[in-house]
Amino acid sequence: MTEVGLDRRGLLAALAAGTAAVCWARRASAEDEATGQALRAGPQAAVAPHPARWWKEAGELRVQCELCPKRCRVADKERGTCGVRENRGGKYHSLVYARPCTVHVDPIEKKPFYHVLPGKTALSLGLPGCNLQCKFCQNWEISQVRPEQVRTFAATPESIVALAKEQGSPTVACTYSEPTVWSEYVLDLGAAARKAGLRALMVSNGFIQAEPMADLVGVLGAVKIDLKAFSDRFYRDICRGRLAPVLDTLRLLRKKNTWTEIVVLVIPGLNDNEAENRALARFVKTDLGPDVPVHFTRFHPSYRLQNVPATPVKTLTRIRDIARGEGLNFVYVGNVPGHPGNNTYCPNCGKVVIRRVDMAVVKMELKAGACAHCGRAIPGVWS
Repeated sequence: MTEVGLDRRGLLAALAAGTAAVCWARRASAEDEATGQALRAGPQAAVAPHPARWWKEAGELRVQCELCPKRCRVADKERGTCGVRENRGGKYHSLVYARPCTVHVDPIEKKPFYHVLPGKTALSLGLPGCNLQCKFCQNWEISQVRPEQVRTFAATPESIVALAKEQGSPTVACTYSEPTVWSEYVLDLGAAARKAGLRALMVSNGFIQAEPMADLVGVLGAVKIDLKAFSDRFYRDICRGRLAPVLDTLRLLRKKNTWTEIVVLVIPGLNDNEAENRALARFVKTDLGPDVPVHFTRFHPSYRLQNVPATPVKTLTRIRDIARGEGLNFVYVGNVPGHPGNNTYCPNCGKVVIRRVDMAVVKMELKAGACAHCGRAIPGVWS
């Protein structure tokens, strides 16, 4: 079958039909059905070369990628380790620019952002590729494959922004896989969103060089960083990355005054020890500030860590208590519906200012960004 592009009307129809978890289109057949995940398309999937940014020539038709800390040195007709950036005749290209494989309207709390427009939605999209290889990846079907292996559709930044407006979403979230490896699209999408009065959000592993991150924050409304662990060994053995560049990204976001939230997926036996998480909390307080929200979320077996059990709730509660004891003001427990750590509390009077049930906001007691009970400012993006 021949793949066809999906225009804004097609996207709207897919969303209305509840099939937007995978917004791709082909000529209809009985077996074509959205499944909630990006499906393999085989060698017919479209690849759309687009000039890449953040690279330099390295002689003999080689290029030096300057996008992420791996700084891949790529020969002609080869790709970087992310699999979605290719050297073509000494010129570097993105193979996934404006080619999403999944689009969905999510509660903004699902990202999770707890201090960004609570109760609103985010038009969320993902493209193939990632620059880490985490053994616990929850979206490995799109992050750990090549662009030829995933059905994608053409979607300009302007069409995505128009779709978000028509769906009533005040934000567009670059998420699901790793936006770093499709930063050219993030940059243009962020600019289009800002022009239209929307906020672009980036949900990232933070494994990116300073220059491209600085370029991106100019068009982003907020960033969520997945801090995999506070251990370089964990990054090397479990993710094939390094910790230091991620900490540098967090410091840069702080310097640029970009609203940032941090998520730590707590995995039993790998990153759940007290000393490590105490050190993490101290880093956040000292280098980023006590008001940066930190979410400790529950792990469930996935991808290559099927033999590791789900995180005990008592472990998450203990780690939250440690972080709060170290002086962090907004510490959350994720993936545990009904846990009191889902709510936002005023650091001054201790009253609940945002009450959540799962990912739904059920009560807001903020007045002009401050606690309605005592007037203490609650930092975030509220309007």
